[in-house]
Amino acid sequence: MRRIYPYLLLIPTFVIIVLFIYYPAGSALRLSLFKTSPFGNKTIYVGLRNFQQLMEDPDYLYAVRFTLIYVAVSVSITIFLAFIIAYMLTRGVPGTRLYRTFLFAPYAVSPAIAGTLWTFLLNPVVGHVNYFFMQVFGIQVHWLTSKPYAFYALIFATVWKMLPFDMIFYIASIQDVSLDIIEASTLDGASTMTRVWRIIFPLVSPITFYLVIMNMVTTMFSSFAIVDVMTSGGPGGYTTNMIYKLYLDAFTFQKRGPAAAESMIMFAIMLVVTIIYFRFAERKVHYQ
Repeated sequence: MRRIYPYLLLIPTFVIIVLFIYYPAGSALRLSLFKTSPFGNKTIYVGLRNFQQLMEDPDYLYAVRFTLIYVAVSVSITIFLAFIIAYMLTRGVPGTRLYRTFLFAPYAVSPAIAGTLWTFLLNPVVGHVNYFFMQVFGIQVHWLTSKPYAFYALIFATVWKMLPFDMIFYIASIQDVSLDIIEASTLDGASTMTRVWRIIFPLVSPITFYLVIMNMVTTMFSSFAIVDVMTSGGPGGYTTNMIYKLYLDAFTFQKRGPAAAESMIMFAIMLVVTIIYFRFAERKVHYQ
């Protein structure tokens, strides 16, 4: 009985994983091979036809390209800013605790609330950002309804939302860097830039390795709320990424088969990117 007891305790966890992860994933895979009527009362097996139609759909191909650019830009800016700000917050400057409180606040905000806040800030009439631009540059920008500013607006909100999560890890990692190494580099005449980018940044590379993949997953799958609240994929589909296109096809246009195929493509893209990332990027990670 003592040998079986641990497995009995794990049964609830396995049941939840199967019900909420593996069963929906299996259903999505099966549904991607069928064409379903709008009322869901009839299905026809079409094989890979849904995938073929997606590859021939210019709107879907645009959503794929937009997603790749959106993910690359958001993750790059977030990693860079998080490391720089975390480094400054570990230098013991006056008011560090106050800065940390303000900078960590976005982490407690949901993506939908983050999108709402930025929608208000970027409002062309009453938004604070537009007020600043009007006072300084004398221009009024329609951030959410014009190109390419709608893309910039999504980047602002996404980076603002993800920044605290990365900073928490970077601060803990930078504080863990040996002071002996820093003092030795100072005695050798290393400048601040050399210490930051040639010594500290490589030493925290395991954290960077982890944060990059986590940020990619977040921007790929959790960006729906920000896009929906701020631009609804507009103007004219300009900011429609893959997860928002999936939502439109599944729930607005009732195209369940193609929507399931889109979910499989997103899974395949993340799987390939993750394998390549672990295969090549991990070689440059420095474990102390």
